[in-house]
Amino acid sequence: MGKRYVIGLENVGLGDVARVGGKNAALGEMMRGLSSSGIRVPGGFAVTVEAYKDFLTVAGIAEKITRELAGIKKGDVRSLAKQGAAARRLILNAALPVAIEQDIRAAYRALARTGEKTPYVAVRSSATAEDLPDASFAGQQESFLYISGEGALLEAVKKCFASLFTDRAISYRADKKFPHGKVFMSVGIQRMVRSGQGAGGASGTLFTLDPETGFGNVAVIQACYGLGESLVQGRVIPDEFVVFKPLLGKKHVTPILSRTIGGKGIKTVFTQGTVREVKTSPRERARLCIGDDEAAALATWGVAIEKYFSKKHGRHTAMDIEWARDGVTGEMFVVQARPETIHGSVAHVAVHREYRLGRRGTALAQGIAVGQRIGGGAVQILASGRGMARFHKGSVLVASMTDPDWEPIMKLASAIITDHGGRTSHAAIISRELGIPCVVGAKNATRVLKNGHVVTVDCSSGNAGMVYKGALPFDVREFSIADTAKMPTALMANIGSAEEAFRHHYLPAEGVGLGRLEFIISSSIGIHPNALVDYAKLKKDKKHAVLCKKIDGMTQGAPDKTQYYVDKLAEGIARIAAVFWPHRAIIRFSDFKSNEYRSLTGGDLYEPHEENPMLGWRGASRYYDPAFARAFALECRAIKKAREEIGLTNIIPMIPFCRTPEEGRRVVDAMAQNGLDRARDKTLNIYMMCEIPSNVLQADEFCDIIDGMSIGSNDLTQLALGMDRDSGLISHIGDETSKTVKELIRMAIRTCRARGKYIGICGQAPSDHPGFAEFLVKEGINSISLNPDTIIPMRARFAKKKSTFSSLTSKP
Repeated sequence: MGKRYVIGLENVGLGDVARVGGKNAALGEMMRGLSSSGIRVPGGFAVTVEAYKDFLTVAGIAEKITRELAGIKKGDVRSLAKQGAAARRLILNAALPVAIEQDIRAAYRALARTGEKTPYVAVRSSATAEDLPDASFAGQQESFLYISGEGALLEAVKKCFASLFTDRAISYRADKKFPHGKVFMSVGIQRMVRSGQGAGGASGTLFTLDPETGFGNVAVIQACYGLGESLVQGRVIPDEFVVFKPLLGKKHVTPILSRTIGGKGIKTVFTQGTVREVKTSPRERARLCIGDDEAAALATWGVAIEKYFSKKHGRHTAMDIEWARDGVTGEMFVVQARPETIHGSVAHVAVHREYRLGRRGTALAQGIAVGQRIGGGAVQILASGRGMARFHKGSVLVASMTDPDWEPIMKLASAIITDHGGRTSHAAIISRELGIPCVVGAKNATRVLKNGHVVTVDCSSGNAGMVYKGALPFDVREFSIADTAKMPTALMANIGSAEEAFRHHYLPAEGVGLGRLEFIISSSIGIHPNALVDYAKLKKDKKHAVLCKKIDGMTQGAPDKTQYYVDKLAEGIARIAAVFWPHRAIIRFSDFKSNEYRSLTGGDLYEPHEENPMLGWRGASRYYDPAFARAFALECRAIKKAREEIGLTNIIPMIPFCRTPEEGRRVVDAMAQNGLDRARDKTLNIYMMCEIPSNVLQADEFCDIIDGMSIGSNDLTQLALGMDRDSGLISHIGDETSKTVKELIRMAIRTCRARGKYIGICGQAPSDHPGFAEFLVKEGINSISLNPDTIIPMRARFAKKKSTFSSLTSKP
């Protein structure tokens, strides 16, 4: 019997990488091991590595290819392009052996359904050094979609064979030290998922962790209309869902932390017998292209795939998955699954590096940050890959977008900026792997930046990637987690920005001691809540036409403006609460002063002018006031949604600047009227800030109302010593370490401990003043919450002074 050059995908698994390559092996493994979980993989077959080897041998081109590759000069882009093209021509000009052709033709005919002569198939390369746990080779080889007919299929198979020698694949193997002669090619042929047809066609990616930070408790789904090529090539900014994995499958909750509508200006479709790009309609661009149920289902598949492959690999293996929705039937399919190689197999972060910009300069461009780093250099704009040979090492690469052909020069760049693309576009994925800061989706970078001009690329501050004029100073701080020790009291984190929350997941913190709603309002919404509550009324008044138009743009045209506010707040709260789940996440209601609220869009219509806003209409005094009560109701609805609909019951709302027990009771009653009712929800606790001397002197009465306190040492110091904390003229008089302030803190701790109430501190004093943490521990405080950058240094200091801390008592 002669050799068989094809094998059904359902008959292969991870043990067959040498025979069918990494991609086909993973597809077959899912078909065999995960079909019972409801995960659908399109059926098909693999053209084996043996077919590839015999093709080269019979054609007599194996040694010729080896000679061509040997002629490549290290670091020479021109010789890489010349010799790579010669190797590919050798394959494309050779004929497939008859036996291989016959096996492929027969397997293709077997894929046809009844009455179907020439089914459409996807033809994908599957190299033996591809989709491995420590090297993905993602995008290095070619794929061909909507292939129909035996002749077209045979030609596509040869093109896949030839793509083993694309410039990018040759360069990538050299970087990863894979010998060219030891890497072979298989080809996968699957029935086409018709994501390029019909109104329901969509596709995208699914990472079983946050690809930017490595936070493993979320699944990140990106989606676009039509075929996925638009997304992976960075030609569209896709929709994005962030799903909280630990709560998947829990009844009555939808654990989607955030939804973001992407630009989706184009889609790649199959029409009139060809694959081409078309513009999306305004209606398509304004909505999400998949629903919540589909996002949750995809995330559930992702968790099952991650768990299965982790077991197979013998270690935790986060996954990078591609999916597609058939535009005719609406069915979802997984079309690829490979290990995520940047964060996915890292069990513990021993050293954390934090980049800090010394000062901000003139912003030239802005997009989506990739890489959590800072870089810079002279701008070099490339309109196409044809100019790659002229690229100078250390320059900032600026392009409309990149694709795998650009990889040989991407590793030479100090930073990368692209007009188009999202967090899982080609430029983003490769930049992470190379450790290069990258700004994608910068829209007009190729127009506003100029060749030769020096810029600084800052990806260190949240989701926004900034491009600044000139070379700005920055430093890199390095922390060793291994050199720290657990504190004798809970150490928590103050999280300001919801966008930055995930990047703190590695910290040895036991929860969030302070999450601020005002940060979410200012960064994610930017509109005064009363302007949204009154939107319909404002819309009727012509003098507010400009304001309403601005609000429409800022809310992405959402028809229900108050629901938009609630949803955005809830998403920000949920992201903060998810980071250290299931530890408590204390979320403080908004504590803007009137001048800060006035700076929001529409704020000048609602805010008074106060001589001293610091001591004016702020905190609790707003929440029951008729002029702000409707806005406070939205904050309550947002916390209720994050706790009950998303399922993060570790969220604890906290009342700031509550001057009297009577005021506290009025706020608690207002919370209950707006759904945060402890009589109904027995898991709900309510805390308040302890930051006014009255909070200490009447602590016993406040403890009748609330379940815990968090000391705000900044305001407490200001009000106890009669000092304006913003005035440098009198800062020498005292601080949190003064006898008066420490006595107030001692009284608060002892009262709460005696009443069995939680007591923590969320000020910066423990990190700023040596010995202050020891004082707090001695007094028996339940937790110390610090800014993220001081948590590891605090634990390191404790490790050096462990005997001192250990000798302290915790008696009330």
